Amino acid sequence: MARKYAVAAALVLLFVGLMAPPAAAARNQDGLLSGILGSGGRLLNIQGILYCTLNGTTGLLGSATPVFSGAVVQLKCAAGNIVSSTTTDANGAFSILLNPLQFVLSNVLQQCKIVVPTPLSNCDSTLPAVGGLVSQLQIVGSILLGLLNVLNVIPSGFSFYQVL
Repeated sequence: MARKYAVAAALVLLFVGLMAPPAAAARNQDGLLSGILGSGGRLLNIQGILYCTLNGTTGLLGSATPVFSGAVVQLKCAAGNIVSSTTTDANGAFSILLNPLQFVLSNVLQQCKIVVPTPLSNCDSTLPAVGGLVSQLQIVGSILLGLLNVLNVIPSGFSFYQVL
């Protein structure tokens, strides 16, 4: 009878031992997720609207200024490396979402810029056919979307460049 209990106890210990590594892994993943979703890590959302002007903002026409749809928008960091790229939609809007595990906010703000290499003549034939737009970045706030803490970053102001 004692042998029966010893075998049963050994099986329980074996079962618990087999379950411990997945439980520990789950705790590590929870820690990782809480870092991303909690206050420790914020998703970085770089967004904006691009207008069809020499500086990418609303021009003399104000809200009637046409948007720049179909323009390539790149996030370039450090030595000009393209980190992410997107295209403006029909409303001239773009959004680039960055993983906080790969990008530190202070580095993004100091070492990255938004570059629009698409020639301005693509949206208005009277604008230059060579060159594009470039802007540094700035924080405008954060929002909580369910469990996600999203830090909003926008271009600080576009300027025209001939050659980068």
